[in-house]
Amino acid sequence: MSSATSSSEITPTMTTKLETQQEESKPKQSESSSSALKSFISGGVGGACCVLVGHPLDLVKVRMQTGGASAGDSVFGMLSNTLRKEGVKGLYRGVSAPLTAVSPMFAVSFWSYDIGQRMVKSYGQRGMSQDEKLQPYSLSMAEICMAGAISAIPTTGIMAPSERIKCLLQVQAGEVEKGGKAKYSGMMDCAKQLLKEGGIRSVYKGTVATLARDIPGTIAYFGTYELVKKELMKLQGIDPNKGELSIAAVLTAGGLAGMACWSVGIPADVIKSRYQTAPEGKYNGLADVYKALIKEEGYAGLFKGMRPALIRAFPANAACFLGMEVTKNALGFMD
Repeated sequence: MSSATSSSEITPTMTTKLETQQEESKPKQSESSSSALKSFISGGVGGACCVLVGHPLDLVKVRMQTGGASAGDSVFGMLSNTLRKEGVKGLYRGVSAPLTAVSPMFAVSFWSYDIGQRMVKSYGQRGMSQDEKLQPYSLSMAEICMAGAISAIPTTGIMAPSERIKCLLQVQAGEVEKGGKAKYSGMMDCAKQLLKEGGIRSVYKGTVATLARDIPGTIAYFGTYELVKKELMKLQGIDPNKGELSIAAVLTAGGLAGMACWSVGIPADVIKSRYQTAPEGKYNGLADVYKALIKEEGYAGLFKGMRPALIRAFPANAACFLGMEVTKNALGFMD
């Protein structure tokens, strides 16, 4: 009798546990997919904000790196000179390529950062029991940086061709300003000519250099953002774990994240810009670009364009993260 009672008590309990686990897994899957979609959409909005705010200074950076600036030209001197000679349109020369690519690129970046966070969380929870895995899990700074590094890999697939076309159009604009002839009529014409001249390999020229810039860059980018935002919100008496939005913290953290990213990535960016805009056959590879640069300009040449990059980085990335966070909050109904 006692064994019959015991059996009848155990069966419902086991069924209840199984049903509970099934119910818990459903919202988890739904939450994970909606989180990824929110990251994708909000990242795209943030990317558009970043380009519109930062492109004029990016134009100056590329011209400095590729020899389109005269010795002694200042950042703001080049901006005012471009505005005077080419108007507002000149400040946004080549913007169609990054705007077309940067919105999906940032969408992919923030989406893959979300995926990266889940990957490192899953690795960090190995060996835990099911009950322990259901407890809140805070990523360490090392795990956040690893997730950032992961995000750079898929993003490069969009970034490399966009950067190639953007740099060519920006350098061409500088040459036209000096009386030269334009080779490309716009973004699509540039892409078509690159495909015709060297195929898809020509369009993706500089991919390795882009990765060399973006992997350490995104580690600094997301690591700095998460750390600074968290500390600033604590100073303001806001609990960062409750997801409350502090605009001042987001703007400051986003701006500093952009500066950290470029401080780390500028040497690889200089080499990438030189390589992507050089005539075919001028360099045998990235090592050849590096050797030629050091021989001609010394190690200081690796940091050419640092000033406009850092000046641009703060407002552009402050706008990016604010756009991303505001959009993410607006999409709260997807939770």
